Amino acid sequence: MIVAGFGFRKSADVSSLRSALALHDVAPDLIATAAAKAGDKPFADLERALGVPADAVPPEHLMAQPVLTSSTASQKTYGTGSVAEAAALAAAGPGARLLGPRLISPDTLATCAIAIGDPT
Repeated sequence: MIVAGFGFRKSADVSSLRSALALHDVAPDLIATAAAKAGDKPFADLERALGVPADAVPPEHLMAQPVLTSSTASQKTYGTGSVAEAAALAAAGPGARLLGPRLISPDTLATCAIAIGDPT
């Protein structure tokens, strides 16, 4: 299973998320973000546009993930260095691995990380 995890600023729109995902050149089976952001318009628009399910990751699951990068703002607000990386890992399930660190959209309003997990 390929999971695309997203972090994004309040000023982001769906094009910010799409451009962050495009940097990875993969088609996710699932998209994920922090539960606090899952209902935000850009994420809901992306879910509809891609036609894949979405996962709203609770804070305690974000904090439990070993991420590769660290954002001070993300750490302060969500308890993890990268919402995108932590959401991707949490949604991909136990034993998931990141393909690499999060990538930042050209407009710097969104980040995306890809995790690979067991499809079972």
